[in-house]
Amino acid sequence: MEPGLCYHIFNHANGRENLFVEEKNYNFFLRRLEFHVCPVCHMYAYCLMKNHFHLFARIRSEKELKRFWNKSQTHLTTQRLILKTSKVFSNLFSSYTQSFNRLYKRMGSLFVPSMKTEYVEGDDAFKRVVRYIHSNPVHHGFVTRIDMWKHSSYNVFLNNQQTIIDRAYVLNAFGGLEEFVE
Repeated sequence: MEPGLCYHIFNHANGRENLFVEEKNYNFFLRRLEFHVCPVCHMYAYCLMKNHFHLFARIRSEKELKRFWNKSQTHLTTQRLILKTSKVFSNLFSSYTQSFNRLYKRMGSLFVPSMKTEYVEGDDAFKRVVRYIHSNPVHHGFVTRIDMWKHSSYNVFLNNQQTIIDRAYVLNAFGGLEEFVE
């Protein structure tokens, strides 16, 4: 994942397992996401389902990444920044899996080994991915309306609670809150 570019990121649990079995799992995953990933990404949308998740993020610029990883590492190449960015996702999955395994007395990997990423370019594609991620629970039949699923970022846009989502950027892309809801 290259600096400055947007990606739809998703992953699935191994086999028929679930990633989230209790309410506290969703909240813990979001805290781990904030700790590991948000320092290197601008987060635009998320949806956590029982056995998979979707994220939409822009990797921070090279300048921001170099500053984050240490001012003395300004010599970091683009390729090295890409590797370090991928590592933060690996750290997220590892951290979550270790805690999950400890809590539920299980062993082994929880996530499918390689997360999927899709490069997203352009305003229409940006809006399409936000809509897709938020409508995922409806698509899978968990709810009948997107505002009914509490484990996505959709409702974050409707209130002023603190969030990892870059609310202003997304609402601006849609032309405002009314257009976003529509």
